[in-house]
Amino acid sequence: MNSSAPRSKGRPEALAEKVYQALKQDIFEFRLMPGDRFSENEIADRLAVSRTPVRQALFWLEREGYVEVWFRSGWQVRPFDFAYFEELYDFRTVLEREAVRRLCALPPLACAETLTALKTFWIDDARLEDGKAVSAHDEAFHMALVAAAGNQEMARIHAELTEKIRIIRRLDFTRDDRVDATYREHAQILRAIFQQHTEEAQRILTDHIAVSKAEVRKITLHMLQQARLQPIE
Repeated sequence: MNSSAPRSKGRPEALAEKVYQALKQDIFEFRLMPGDRFSENEIADRLAVSRTPVRQALFWLEREGYVEVWFRSGWQVRPFDFAYFEELYDFRTVLEREAVRRLCALPPLACAETLTALKTFWIDDARLEDGKAVSAHDEAFHMALVAAAGNQEMARIHAELTEKIRIIRRLDFTRDDRVDATYREHAQILRAIFQQHTEEAQRILTDHIAVSKAEVRKITLHMLQQARLQPIE
């Protein structure tokens, strides 16, 4: 972006939030790749803001584990840490298994009413074919399961985990077979919950998450570059 472009003015907090969201989306969409280095000035020029909101946004992103600061040499998108993502998947599995246990313990009619929207989308409605769209609905499915269990703090922590592993989910849904498998497995999970088959629902859920977790170790720089080339809708 031309450095002579007019720079946005407004409340510092609002500008920092705007920069924060833009940079996080760049990371999720692989416009900023793991290991990429950049300066505050580069971001400020591209987004037509001053360095102050850029620095604030980067501090937020650093606190959340998305970027790292290099003393006197700018910033870097956090390199891919396989063990870190696997730990996030393990934690996610624990939370979702507990949510399933709680849902199976609800009175059947209350459970069915709570999960009506999920049943409509994953069992009754016509399937979507676009992998990116299904990825977003897959994320919403798992968040809705946890939220439906009724523990707000558990849902909050799960939402934070979900955001951190979104980059993996995006890669997972570049494969057509994952779309079919996701519809099938989500339907199986829901039916097991409706029938109050706790152990079966937890088993299917655990296996379902394990497939995505296994993909972590298969991620290569080439896959990231290919994902970056996909059109952003």
